[in-house]
Amino acid sequence: MYIPGRLIGEQTGRCWIAPPKALLKQTGVDWLMKIALVGDIHANLPAFEAVLSHARQQSAAAIWNVGDIIGYGAFPNQVIELLREVRAISIVGNYDIKVLNFPDKKSKWRKSKRSEKYTAFRWAHKQLSASNRQYLSKLPQELRLNIAGRQFLLTHGSPVSNVEPLTAGTPEERLEQLSRIARAEVVICGHSHQPFARQVGGVLFINTGSVGRQGDGDPRACYAILELAEGSFAVQHYRVEYDMERAAAAIRLAGLPEVFAQMLLRGYDLDAVLDDNEIDANEEL
Repeated sequence: MYIPGRLIGEQTGRCWIAPPKALLKQTGVDWLMKIALVGDIHANLPAFEAVLSHARQQSAAAIWNVGDIIGYGAFPNQVIELLREVRAISIVGNYDIKVLNFPDKKSKWRKSKRSEKYTAFRWAHKQLSASNRQYLSKLPQELRLNIAGRQFLLTHGSPVSNVEPLTAGTPEERLEQLSRIARAEVVICGHSHQPFARQVGGVLFINTGSVGRQGDGDPRACYAILELAEGSFAVQHYRVEYDMERAAAAIRLAGLPEVFAQMLLRGYDLDAVLDDNEIDANEEL
């Protein structure tokens, strides 16, 4: 049974999640496990730290990460190292794959990509340490987990593609199709940066939302807590305040385009911020 949660705003301090000793918490009759579901961190260390702090306050015992760990933000190595430190279960996202493939694609992308996107790929690839590049390259594109007999699928996009965005508006017919392919009771995804939880065809689809790069005008970090109890699931999405000025200042200090800082401060994606800047410039003429 799926028990829906609601979207809640929280302000947090800073602390770390310690690696769990026991994932299942005995509650007398039922068992209970709380899992922090994160994704699309995009090298935003202050946002990720705030989410980890908040997740610890909710007594989360594990972290599941659905990819797009790097890109646009100024802390690619630090975010990867923190994921490793807290022993997060992770998969690779499509953006991570693009950064790893940058040496082979740079000539093509120099011509085909917006200059800002090309800069983001090039900078992230150059910054990655050899150890962290190897870590990313070994992550799977999807992962199947069995917790107390329950089947979970972690995928960045959808069960058939890491670039298929699933949202609250995805047609039910499409989710029905995916539910038959998924071979899981719960599908946990990211990529669209749009948090939702929908049960279709006997499968619970959860999009974590984005920790580090929003697209809906709310610049706060987003993640979800999944509670597993005997016979039921409950999902709660959270929006978490973090030190956006620190994240933006680091982008500027790294010499990255100002638009990357504005993405964080405004809570919109690159194309939206660039288009908005063009509109403002035209109005000034």
